[in-house]
Amino acid sequence: MRFLFDHKLKISACLFALLTCFNATVQAQQASQKTQKDEVDFVNPLIGTAITGFAKGLDGGGTMPCVNVPFAMTNFVAQTGESKMGRMCYQYEDKTVIGLLATHQPTVWMGDYGYVSIMPQVGNLRVLPNERKLTYNHKDEIAKPYYYSVKLKADNKTFIKSEIAGANTCGMFRFTFPAADKAHLIIQGINLNPQLKDWANDYGPRLKKLKGYVHVDTINNEITGYNPDRQSAQIGPELKNFKGYFIIRFDKQIRKYGTWDKNVIKKGSKEQFGTRMGAFISFKTITNTQIKVAVATSFISIDQARHNLKKEIPDWDFEKVVKDTRDNWQQQLKVIQVNSITNEQKTIFYTALYHTLLFPRQFSEYGRYYSAFDDKVHSGISYNDYSLWDTFRALHPLLTLTQPERVNGMVKSLLQMYQEGGWMPMWPNPTYTNIMISTHADAVVADAYVKGFRGYSTKLAYEAMHKDAFTAPDGDTQKKWGDRDLWTSFEARGGLTNYHKLGYVPVDKTRESVSRTIEYGIDDYCVAQVAKALGKDDDYKQLMAWSQNYKNVYNSATGFMAPRNANGQWSAKPDSGFTEGTKWTYTFGAMQDVPGMIALMGGEKTFADKLSHNFTDGHYRADNEPGHHYIYLFNYCGMPWKTQELVRQNVGWQNYRNAPVGINGNDDCGQTSAWYIFSTMGFYPVTPASGMYSIGAPQFPYIALSLQNGNKLVIKATDLSAQNKYVKAVTFDGQPIKNHMISHEQISHGGTLEFKMTSVPQKD
Repeated sequence: MRFLFDHKLKISACLFALLTCFNATVQAQQASQKTQKDEVDFVNPLIGTAITGFAKGLDGGGTMPCVNVPFAMTNFVAQTGESKMGRMCYQYEDKTVIGLLATHQPTVWMGDYGYVSIMPQVGNLRVLPNERKLTYNHKDEIAKPYYYSVKLKADNKTFIKSEIAGANTCGMFRFTFPAADKAHLIIQGINLNPQLKDWANDYGPRLKKLKGYVHVDTINNEITGYNPDRQSAQIGPELKNFKGYFIIRFDKQIRKYGTWDKNVIKKGSKEQFGTRMGAFISFKTITNTQIKVAVATSFISIDQARHNLKKEIPDWDFEKVVKDTRDNWQQQLKVIQVNSITNEQKTIFYTALYHTLLFPRQFSEYGRYYSAFDDKVHSGISYNDYSLWDTFRALHPLLTLTQPERVNGMVKSLLQMYQEGGWMPMWPNPTYTNIMISTHADAVVADAYVKGFRGYSTKLAYEAMHKDAFTAPDGDTQKKWGDRDLWTSFEARGGLTNYHKLGYVPVDKTRESVSRTIEYGIDDYCVAQVAKALGKDDDYKQLMAWSQNYKNVYNSATGFMAPRNANGQWSAKPDSGFTEGTKWTYTFGAMQDVPGMIALMGGEKTFADKLSHNFTDGHYRADNEPGHHYIYLFNYCGMPWKTQELVRQNVGWQNYRNAPVGINGNDDCGQTSAWYIFSTMGFYPVTPASGMYSIGAPQFPYIALSLQNGNKLVIKATDLSAQNKYVKAVTFDGQPIKNHMISHEQISHGGTLEFKMTSVPQKD
């Protein structure tokens, strides 16, 4: 998610410096790679990890080069800085590493929780992050989804090689030390840092309640403990039982050890509580002394962490962990096959696909899960960290095609959250947060239902969606519902009372009112489709009527969506009432009723003219979610060639590159990458829960998507070239496609979607 909106993006001199360094690293790695590559070999996890190079105030991809299986509960990554809400634990521009981290931070604008880190060191013991940090060079770094390594500069002449292998809840670190009389491994179990910006707001109110714990066990040769920190806790409910449990086991006997609390080192101490503390072990090394460290995590208990470790990493075979995770990624990535493109294009494509296979994360641990919604442990399957405001648009629709076996579990998890907490979440991290607007879990559940997924209680699903659509949250008319307000109660659809009463959310009563009105209408439409299928006709009629409320914030005098006061008058501040954008961002936002928007704005020509200005005048934001469907709106107003032209332009170098600054804006848990995957394949889900895709233009000559039940969708683009970016004709299994639409029902059974490409724009 992004919060600042400046001017058009431009590449700075710093970007070119980064690209030069990065390309040198890539070329060195490619020289040693085998000629025949698997799909996983094209993934470059460093794409999107930089923030430099964009206009001031904009952030980069918000990704990290984590090592783990797809949808893992815990991500293992080199930590280059102290993370917080607004900063990832790894940033490509950083010059130092402060630890190897077991993290649960999903994206840049959300917080980490239950984390633990380990840092190698030689010389005098230094425990605080700014004191223990070691420099590194990107040329000494290898990043794969299944393996990471970096050489950390121990002193002027020697290095500590640090390697990561990761599974689901567990990982293994391997450190290779130089000769040293004093060598250490420093464990940080919790890190409430008063030096971090905004620390008082983030941590101050709960500092006294949080105490991390570590225990050094010389008999079992391990350090155990827990971390109760949640960096987004101030905007969610209190969780008395929440802890991120960990076991850190060593293949070297613990002889010298201790704990630390802030800057106080306690040699020989076996136990420590605190808010910025940890433990350490010390030893003497000779050249190339190798130490392996197994890290197990759990949100249930230490015993569960031990069980997880036995299941995932039963011995000290580092290479086996690497191989197993590599095989897992290869199995998931080969679901889409691409041919007749360059290796550079394959790297961008498969890295995007990799980014769509990280979230929502698995939260269950072999048949049990801790719920951050009722603070209890349950039996069953669970997922968490849904970036729903972003991902309902493209990621979740893509997963119905690429990961159909996970869709029911993801829907069921949302319904469990409803049962355990009272509402489905808007953005769980890992519990409720006052982040973003509307209840887009409705769209995710409804879209899955419309596409035929039934591995959950449909009765419960409708009950949860009905509550979102019909029931206002407590104190609705007394609160402004500001984004990231300190927790008082669950937000649900803030301002829903007036939305129902007035037909819109008034700007003088509720923040982000215009955006809320439009997005509530999207979710009303989605819930309506399930109501219709279940025979709930009265609900269907009411929901469809509410889905038209976007028209009540359209100011025909200005031609834009605009804020209105509760008395019906237009606000004197026409640019207020929006979130993550401007009036240009939301005027075309009613994706549930594109024909209605066109009629509202005066017909196809007027609509197309204004939509064109959105692009030609620099208002379109490819780097943010509310406009991700805008390119495809030209299909609805007689200008399909414009959609095809803009797809080519926006999947290109400006927005997607094989570089650290390789994603234009935050990836937002895979949403931006999912947009790229769909647009490259040649179709896009404009309207959730409609079961339809809008046809664009494929960017590769051949794409084959393996579907459930052994079906395969083959996408061919005949005569595709740099000049031939327009679609002359499109057929599905030989039958012409009309109205630039194709259904999920058609695609899900497999077949051949064939495009005839041309250099001449086509009107039909």
